[in-house]
Amino acid sequence: MIALLLALGSSLAYGCADFLGGLGARTTHVLRTVMIAAPASLTVELLLWPFLGASFAPATLAWGAASGVASAAAFALLYKTLAIGPMNVLSPVTALVSAMLPVGVGLVQGERLGLPGLVGLPLALAAVVLVSAGHGAKQARPSRTALLLALGAGAAIALQLIFLHQAPSDSGVGPLIVGRAVSAAVTLVAAGVMFRRLGAERPAYGISAAAGALDSVANLLFLLAARSGDLAVVAVITALYPAGTVLLARSVLAERVHRGQLIGLGTAAVAVSLLALT
Repeated sequence: MIALLLALGSSLAYGCADFLGGLGARTTHVLRTVMIAAPASLTVELLLWPFLGASFAPATLAWGAASGVASAAAFALLYKTLAIGPMNVLSPVTALVSAMLPVGVGLVQGERLGLPGLVGLPLALAAVVLVSAGHGAKQARPSRTALLLALGAGAAIALQLIFLHQAPSDSGVGPLIVGRAVSAAVTLVAAGVMFRRLGAERPAYGISAAAGALDSVANLLFLLAARSGDLAVVAVITALYPAGTVLLARSVLAERVHRGQLIGLGTAAVAVSLLALT
C-alpha cells in the first residue's frame, strides 16, 4: 500500500512538472527552460542528501549515470516527438511504452501479481492511453518518423526508471544525484553547442525552477516506491502522470477535459483500487 501511495505521488509530481515545463517552454526555447530546471532539480536532491543519506559505490555510480543518460535522451526525444506531432496520438504511445517496458522487466525478474493485480494492471495501461489522448486523435495520422521518435522517447523514459530501480537499495539518494548531474551536464553541453539557435527570449525562471524541483520529487518518490513494491505495479501507476497535467490544464488554463480522458481518470481510479489489493 505504501508503494502504491508513493507511486501515485510520483505520478502527480511528474504531471505537475510536465505542466510547468510546458508553460515555461511556450515563451522561449525549451533548452533555455532546462538550463534553469536542471540545476534546480540537482539542488533539491543535494538538499535531501543529509536527511536521506547517499552512498556512491561503483554500482550506484554506474546505474545512476545510466539513468542520467537515459533521462537526457528521453527529454530530447520527447520534445522532438511533440514538436512533430500530433501530440494527441504520440503522447499516449510514449506513455504506454514507458509503462510496458518496466512491467516486462519486473515480471522477468520474478514479480508475481494476484488476481486483482492481473485485472488492475491492464486497466491501468488502458487508463494511461485514455488519459493521455486528446480530442481528435482518431483523425490525426502521425508519420513513421514521429512514431519511431515516440517509441524511442517512451523507451528512454522506461530505461531511466529501470536503471534507478537497479541501483542498490541502500544507496539513498545517491543514484538520483549522479543521474541528475549527468543529465544536467549532457543538457547544458547541448545548450552550449546550440547557443546561437536558442533565441534571445528570457526563460521563465520561477516556473522552470519549480518544474525542475518537482521532477526531483517525482524521481525520489518513484525510487522509494520501487524499493518497497513491485516495479511492474509502480511503473504503471507512475505512467499515469498525464492525469496531473490534464487536471492542471483544466484548472489553470481552462482547457477542456474530453470524454475519453474522463473515462481514463475513472478507469485509473478502479485500476489503482485493484492494485492496492495485490
